[in-house]
Amino acid sequence: MRVIGMVMVGSCHFKKDLVGGRNRTRVLCFAISSYGDIWSGSEGGGIKVWPWEAIEKSLSLSVEERHMAALLIERSCIDLRNNCTVNGVCPLPPSSIRHLVSDNGRSKIWSASSLSFALWDARKRELLKVFGVDGQVDTRLIEASQNQDPHVEDEVKVKPVSTKKEKSQVGFLQRSRNALMGAADAVRRVASKGTFGEDSQRTEALAIAKDGIIWSGCNNGSLIQWDSNGTRLNEIQYHAYAVKSICTFGTRLWVGYVSGTIHLMDLEGKLLGGWVAHSSPVIKMAVGGSYIFTLCNHGGIRGWNLTSPGPIDNILHSELSNKELLYTKQENIKILCGTWNVGQIRASRDSLISWLGKAATEVGLVVVGLQEVEMGAGFLAMAAAKETVGLEGSANGQWWLDAIGKTLDEGSSFERVGSRQLAGLLICAWARKSIRPHIGDVDAAAVACGFGRAIGNKGSVGLRMRVHGRKICYANCHFAAHLEAVSRRNADFDHIYRTMSFSRPSHGLTPSGGASSTAPLNRGGNATANVDDGRPDLSESDMVVFLGDFNYRLHSLSYDEARDMVSQRCFDWLREKDQLRAEMEAGRVFQGMREGVITFPPTYKFARHVPGLGGYDCGEKKRIPAWCDRVLYRDSRSISMAECSLECPVVSCITQYEACMDATDSDHKPVRCIFNVEIARADESIKRKQFGEIVLSNEKIKSLLEDYCVVPETIVNTNDIYLQNSEKSILQISNKCEKNKATVEVICQGQYTIKEEGSASILCAKGSFGFPLWLQVQPAVGVVNPGKSIEVSVHHEENSTQEAFVDGIISSRRCEDIMEKEAVLLVNVMGNYSTKRITHRVNVHCCYSDRLSSGEKGISKRVQSNHLGADFAADLESNTDLVQDSCTNP
Repeated sequence: MRVIGMVMVGSCHFKKDLVGGRNRTRVLCFAISSYGDIWSGSEGGGIKVWPWEAIEKSLSLSVEERHMAALLIERSCIDLRNNCTVNGVCPLPPSSIRHLVSDNGRSKIWSASSLSFALWDARKRELLKVFGVDGQVDTRLIEASQNQDPHVEDEVKVKPVSTKKEKSQVGFLQRSRNALMGAADAVRRVASKGTFGEDSQRTEALAIAKDGIIWSGCNNGSLIQWDSNGTRLNEIQYHAYAVKSICTFGTRLWVGYVSGTIHLMDLEGKLLGGWVAHSSPVIKMAVGGSYIFTLCNHGGIRGWNLTSPGPIDNILHSELSNKELLYTKQENIKILCGTWNVGQIRASRDSLISWLGKAATEVGLVVVGLQEVEMGAGFLAMAAAKETVGLEGSANGQWWLDAIGKTLDEGSSFERVGSRQLAGLLICAWARKSIRPHIGDVDAAAVACGFGRAIGNKGSVGLRMRVHGRKICYANCHFAAHLEAVSRRNADFDHIYRTMSFSRPSHGLTPSGGASSTAPLNRGGNATANVDDGRPDLSESDMVVFLGDFNYRLHSLSYDEARDMVSQRCFDWLREKDQLRAEMEAGRVFQGMREGVITFPPTYKFARHVPGLGGYDCGEKKRIPAWCDRVLYRDSRSISMAECSLECPVVSCITQYEACMDATDSDHKPVRCIFNVEIARADESIKRKQFGEIVLSNEKIKSLLEDYCVVPETIVNTNDIYLQNSEKSILQISNKCEKNKATVEVICQGQYTIKEEGSASILCAKGSFGFPLWLQVQPAVGVVNPGKSIEVSVHHEENSTQEAFVDGIISSRRCEDIMEKEAVLLVNVMGNYSTKRITHRVNVHCCYSDRLSSGEKGISKRVQSNHLGADFAADLESNTDLVQDSCTNP
């Protein structure tokens, strides 16, 4: 049996795979109700409850009887799905229950599957409501799930086709274009209807705030607010990536995303700040002491001060900057980037060795971009359809991956780290084994620039990776062809640069990040604002390399003039005629990017298998030779003389930029460029040490931390509440602080039962909020504004027979009703920046004066006045794990 999680009650651990056996499904989530019951959600929509009375009985068994504990708990299990089924119909959907949240303040339980919610009464264990992510109540989810999606039927219907062949007046190119556009458009229509795509509002996280508002996070990055009755209040979105976790504490809310980013909001949903916490999805968050701890899916855990972002962060950043030289390390790596328009051929081994094999012996990373790996109208249409459903690749593409890998001695010297194909475009990367441990977060992207920006005959494929902690992007491009299409080529670049978006965000350590400080985004906004400010992914990288067949030509000269200048190797004169150089100088394309000095002949266009410069196109069209195949880059430098540092982390220079003129397989010549890259990084072990020294020695930080840990002063209107029959009493909690909000929660430390003979039972404690079934306290949690008060209703629930488990046997109602009961409530008060708390004790006495004799009343009074003395103190000592007057760590 595999354990995938557990919850602890008392001294027992309840595992998610509680018991094996037939017809048992895997448990996915747990919650403990305000009455101490354990609720579980499982695959297939199963939801079960293990009552506290059975758990309490199993914990009280003697050593000789403990073998019966598992059987006792198993038999006590209540299957709520079966209880909700009437005449074979269940209102609950058959989807797996992935989230359970206990609304202890209002005695409710929320269960959530991917696309629906159910609201339960925690005391009565009854279903209250079933509704969808859109907030609409829906009791027909089962029937809807069994119906076939009508969108599929719409797309697969075949229209009758006439058998008569009509002579078309449309040319071949136009028919090909129409076919490509039609195929791409059909696939897009189906995908937009959701046939292939997943629902954009699948619930990924669920949490409850101190003010009673429920927050759900979706896979499209949106956050939805719900009130305690399941009414949809608002939807906000600040990030484009999926929500993976939500944590609430005090008056703040933290949201963890699949990108590794964390956002901080207030309880109204206003964004207060955000930072990059991890290089992978943040799957869990928890508060302890004065920190919020975050867990990512690769196992990394980090702690962040609850005050962040705030004044402490500013002090830490300033102090750490002064010590930057102590923890800055520099790394050096050589990167080989190669580009080749292969014209749908498979190159010879000699050509590959000449192009890559020899040059790769001195580099640590090889990135290769190919164009026209495979073309043709049918292939392009199929590639567009595959792209829409997340598929890629072709036989020719796989051949090139294998051939280049063999040339680089893949497996012995190099390892492939990533690849991406879009129709005829292919980009792939290999890292030397000694460098591979320092390369991570590899991700890919593609942008089509062909017909209607939908077909991949033109466009770009990209790879993004983190090298020694710095983001480097490579984009392999193929722009529009023909001499006169300069503006189209510029537009292709602009479209690629603005829209290339990597499917999985790549984030890691921030240059100024510390063990518990943040890099604030400082971008506030209302509910409709989005933190993602529209900056392209490429603009946020430390280094970007563009390579490919850019198709810029030589202008204002004839074919013969170009041939003469090439034969004389007058490349300086030819560069004056280069369209790309002219457009870059005018600021219309590749803004802020650099290129090495061109010392090789134009790489286009050649007759195949003709060696030397005599191979330039001499056919009917006599295309003018041109430097179509290029490599351009930018690094972190804002000025050319900047040195490598944490502020300018990547500085690169070109050591080799040349064409492989002896490769004759294609009408283009392959080009290679070798970069020498210096990378500055922070040694995290040294930085953490410096961080700790600053926190311990800086008096201003210590003073601020002490101020943040102060708990607001509060008063409670009474320490004793007396209830008779079904009376209701009001407990008023007032915040005397004029500056800070206070968060309060009311829990039950335990209860006494005064037996008929006048003796008192021992203090009986429960898990969670621990309320006995005869006592209702609402709301049990809340936020008290400065100078304000909240009222808590304390109510006795008469004839509550569900709680009557005495030694595992349900006792009679009358016997229970005539017993006096007393409960000890603890009002815990906390601030917003620490788990330190102050506790007020309130004793609740429940008696039935109209049903008791005078003698019994006397017994009641004596017990009431005495048993909260020495016995109460003894019980309190034995239950110190349940309460702590003032604690700084949980």
